[in-house]
Amino acid sequence: MFVTPEMIGQWEERYGVPREWSHHQPMSDRDHGVIKGSQRNGREHDITLYVEHQGLIAVIAKPFYPPGLYRAPSGGLNPGESLEEGAQREAIEETGLTIALRQYLLRTDVVFEAPLGRIAWHSHVFSATTEQTSIQPTDHHEIREARWAQPGEFATFGAIMRDTNLGGLHYRASLHEQIARLHPLFQR
Repeated sequence: MFVTPEMIGQWEERYGVPREWSHHQPMSDRDHGVIKGSQRNGREHDITLYVEHQGLIAVIAKPFYPPGLYRAPSGGLNPGESLEEGAQREAIEETGLTIALRQYLLRTDVVFEAPLGRIAWHSHVFSATTEQTSIQPTDHHEIREARWAQPGEFATFGAIMRDTNLGGLHYRASLHEQIARLHPLFQR
């Protein structure tokens, strides 16, 4: 584990104390394998970014997503990387945007459960801003497309996620529902 309690304490000092949420997510063995594959160096987290500009939120689509499915960009910190360095790296890879972190919105404790076993995971969700308007991902292997979305589109994205048989996307839909209660853009 390379996101430590000390790091989380620093994040709270800089970006506020987030809401905490626990979740249990059933999934297939295939989904379990995808998550296991992302756990290099003991990784058990993601940093999810709700990047906003002029009332819009940056969203990404991975190559295997069905048409119309987008979500907030996310990724893991590398060992020894600060939150700001990792968030900036992920934002550039997935959207091409330079960002400024604003608020620590949500910290999750989720258990992904499949017949193969259980995986404990943590999502750390932040709001961020950018002055840039052009979205151009730099990681074309992992990201098929990125664009700006209206906050109201997230309900459609969530419905598409829930129509898949992918537990990871069901989790992302649940995660977004939590953010929709916390993020000011979704309150308008």
